[in-house]
Amino acid sequence: MPLIKINDLEINYKLTGEGNRVLVILNGIMMSAESWNGLTPSYAKAGYRVLNVDFRDQGMSQSSPVGYEIGQHVEDLRELLMILGIEKCNLFGISYGGQVAMLFALKHPDMLESLLLANTMARLTNYLKAIGGAWDEAAKLKDGRKFFRLAMPLIYSDRFYEKNWQWLKEREETMGKALSEEWFDRYLRLSSSHGEYDIVERLHNINLPTLVIAADRDVITPYEEQLIIHKEIKGSNLVVIPEAGHASCYEKMEEFIFIVLGFLAIKP
Repeated sequence: MPLIKINDLEINYKLTGEGNRVLVILNGIMMSAESWNGLTPSYAKAGYRVLNVDFRDQGMSQSSPVGYEIGQHVEDLRELLMILGIEKCNLFGISYGGQVAMLFALKHPDMLESLLLANTMARLTNYLKAIGGAWDEAAKLKDGRKFFRLAMPLIYSDRFYEKNWQWLKEREETMGKALSEEWFDRYLRLSSSHGEYDIVERLHNINLPTLVIAADRDVITPYEEQLIIHKEIKGSNLVVIPEAGHASCYEKMEEFIFIVLGFLAIKP
């Protein structure tokens, strides 16, 4: 995957497909461009050119030497799109990536055809701040196995844990070996970028075809938080995936792909 210098840092991106319309995918905080390998081919096959991006401090992108605010990703993405000659795109963000996507829609709506938001939030509730604080403390241990044990039960649903216990244990071992000290330092910079994130009162300014995807067993960004986004963005569509948690794109992958493609097919 190519690296390109943007705002003094090397940013990693991946383009898949030959379609005329572009779908840009923004990662959750613990994800990377590679995290979408199971979904991207379906979007490309449906006729979209898919652009996966690693934020600074994510995946193969360069580490930031200093802290930054979450809005920095908006400017990084805008610059990337301009360099690649992408004038308009369908912007899809999950969790942390959804926060960035909403900020992008507020600042550069002329560059978007539609907005897709999954398991994300327009504000940091006290409960979410507590979760984030707990994850930060776990990250400071710089132990992949411990981090997995502390973080994953909130990301995957209880139903998923009951059905996939052996896979989860294997995943714990993999993360234990893969997560380096640098990964945790990068994660902590991403986490601290939230600041006092709260854009609820600005959401009514988004005037784009919008899809909001919720999951009924998501405890990190529960249905009530998705409902706020849905109500504030006029004309938006809300879909709830049953029996899934915060990682709905993995727990119900086929359903998730169908929902995204269905919206893209019928949007104005």
